[in-house]
Amino acid sequence: MIEVDTVGHQYTAPTEDLVVLLDEDGREIGTAPKSSVHGADTSLHLAFSCYVFNERGEVLLTRRALGKKTWPGVWTNSFCGHPAPAETLTDAVHRRATFELGLDIHGVDLALPLFRYRATDSSGIVENEVCPVYLARATADPVPNPDEVMEFTWTDPESLRHSVLASPFAFSPWMVLQMSELETFRA
Repeated sequence: MIEVDTVGHQYTAPTEDLVVLLDEDGREIGTAPKSSVHGADTSLHLAFSCYVFNERGEVLLTRRALGKKTWPGVWTNSFCGHPAPAETLTDAVHRRATFELGLDIHGVDLALPLFRYRATDSSGIVENEVCPVYLARATADPVPNPDEVMEFTWTDPESLRHSVLASPFAFSPWMVLQMSELETFRA
């Protein structure tokens, strides 16, 4: 089914929210419903993270909604998501920017193509993802989807890096790992 997002982009809406399963070498091996893969024994799957910068060079930091299954209420990068089967990562990044933040992004660049992590939240749910990291730009403030984001702030990238490295417990585990791997943190 073809749908139009809030900024006028057309996309094919998945009939079921599927994630792409991967083998240990990162090769696609199938799909599974998103709801079935995030548990105590999460299969390795494909995801992505994105950091959005504004015209002042500030980075968008978001706080996950309290209704999120994993890491509710935790501060994290601008947004994350999972590409649908046969959807390019870049298309998925644009789709999720619109869905989570109501943002039309541009200048999307791949910063960490091979980022991978495994983490367990306090409820015992495991994230196990190959998660390429993108940097993007936006010219407007977000209009967050309250099911995804409870609050946001724009901040200086270097101040954020120092905060994350000094107080990792206050941020999502993937963001902490990404901060240590991102050599240049400016769009």
